[in-house]
Amino acid sequence: MSSSSSSLSSEKVRASHILIKHEGSRRKASWKDPEGRVISATTREAAAARLKGLREDIVSGRARFDEIASQISDCSSAKRGGDLGSFGRGQMQKPFEEATFALKVGEISDVVDTDSGVHIILRTG
Repeated sequence: MSSSSSSLSSEKVRASHILIKHEGSRRKASWKDPEGRVISATTREAAAARLKGLREDIVSGRARFDEIASQISDCSSAKRGGDLGSFGRGQMQKPFEEATFALKVGEISDVVDTDSGVHIILRTG
């Protein structure tokens, strides 16, 4: 039996996401709203509704995920078109992890809630 660590490592996924923070987010500031003024004035419902609209645009082909992420996402991954790279279980907040692992490559999640805000997730690998 080989004792290589790869046999022990769990499955990895790669994903991109778009995060919209809101008044209930753990940290109410982001690269595009350093003071948190917009975030603090955004309800969870408004953030989720905005994400649903963006998801429609992406799924219908009217917009590209990476372009929307780079303009809209409150995560610093916006600079990379929302790309979070690869990760295994236990590295992300549980709802985010579960949603990502449940997607097939190329699929986009529905709105996912975490302590950070609301997300849509594109599984890329």
